[in-house]
Amino acid sequence: MKWQERITIDPRIHFGKPIVRGTRHSVEFVTGLLAQGWNENQVLRNYPELDQDDIKACIQYKANSQSPTILIR
Repeated sequence: MKWQERITIDPRIHFGKPIVRGTRHSVEFVTGLLAQGWNENQVLRNYPELDQDDIKACIQYKANSQSPTILIR
């Protein structure tokens, strides 16, 4: 599964922040829950419109967007 299949950016939703496709949940929101100590089951129980692959896609997106840029001189 590629995060690109699950994460989308729509300028009309959340000011263009990346969101889980088909929802209004931002990547930042989902990863924020995990960072606060929520486990995957808690997220899925409280937000049934999400599934396990959505959570994985959010983590993958965040990991890719946080990769350092390598400057070659």
